[in-house]
Amino acid sequence: MNFESYMAKRFIKSNPYKNTVSSPIIKISILSIVIGIVMMIISISSSVGLQKTIESKVSSFFGHISVSNFENNSSFSSINPLNSDFDYTLLNTNYSIKYFDKVAYKSALIIKNNSFEGVVLKGIEADFNWENFSNYITKGRVPSFDKNVSNEVIISENLSKKLLINLDDKFKATFFKSNSRSVPNERIFKVVGIYSSGLIEFDETYFFGDIRHIQKMNKWNNDEFGSIEIFLKKYSYTNDVSIDLYNQTSTETSVMSINEKFPEIFNWMSLFDFNVLLIIIIMILVGGINMITALLVTVLEKTTIIGVLKTIGASNKSIRSIFLINGTYLIGLGLLIGNFIGIGLIFFQNITGFIKLDPQTYYVSEFPFDFNFSTLVILNLGVLFFCFLMLIIPSYIITRISPSNSIRTK
Repeated sequence: MNFESYMAKRFIKSNPYKNTVSSPIIKISILSIVIGIVMMIISISSSVGLQKTIESKVSSFFGHISVSNFENNSSFSSINPLNSDFDYTLLNTNYSIKYFDKVAYKSALIIKNNSFEGVVLKGIEADFNWENFSNYITKGRVPSFDKNVSNEVIISENLSKKLLINLDDKFKATFFKSNSRSVPNERIFKVVGIYSSGLIEFDETYFFGDIRHIQKMNKWNNDEFGSIEIFLKKYSYTNDVSIDLYNQTSTETSVMSINEKFPEIFNWMSLFDFNVLLIIIIMILVGGINMITALLVTVLEKTTIIGVLKTIGASNKSIRSIFLINGTYLIGLGLLIGNFIGIGLIFFQNITGFIKLDPQTYYVSEFPFDFNFSTLVILNLGVLFFCFLMLIIPSYIITRISPSNSIRTK
């Protein structure tokens, strides 16, 4: 152990701040570090958790990328089928793609129990991948399709309550044609499952059923569909894969990512990154300034000790190191306590869900936290590094202390 570490350790063990002017200041400084790291952990975890949860919910409805005809771009309904010459090798050879589903959409009107709702049928095939959506099914099961066209559907809990439709109930949906004078199509569906994603905007609109209903109403062939919904291995791949597909498909084909399809949602989420960065900067500044104050007060209190150390030959650099090591210890103590509290709050929220949110505003009913160990390590090292840098400049006040004057003053 070198001289600087030894002296810093003696300062810490001898509790030199007890009953001194610097004692409350140092406690406040440690408290500011504790509060700061707790705020940063919660801010980052909540921002990441909220973004991941919303992204997962939106993509479970539409995939990360949808490929369709341009005619279907601004419509709830699939007007024309996807071009038959679409090259599926673009999807099968892209390692960023997890899987894809062939779907179609058609607007409808449901009238039941003196209530009516405008809805959209999402037509799916028998091999539709329920991996992402199955977590939202609260009652019943997914529809079962065989050789004949199936009338089984799943609807949202929201629609179930509005229209008083429960499991095994049947309802009639009216599908209007583009020609207003034509007789609309009517279908009788049976509810075999109820889902709740928490995205009220979507829950109020979509129900899932056999794509062959839409194929027959649109007079399509059995192998035709409205769009391909692509699910990626990671959300971060969305922009790159979307651009690649756009560059490799025909001009008649629309390639749209969920960021482009729902800009209001994802632009709103992007604000979280800026807010979190702002919180981190403010917390580091507050913690650093408090530590600077504590260091200056401590140095002024220890002028006699500094004078003695200089008298026996200690250099300014060595004495600065003693106080910097001491300050780093205090920062580390604050980080340790703050991490314990912050991580504890995250686990408590994830288990109990005691912080509630308005799903109409935040798209989730409970605050979701996403805890990442590597992010935690980087955050702590960053706070420690920047707070340490802020302590270096005021530590140079030690060089202005004269040994003779400090001892004479005492």
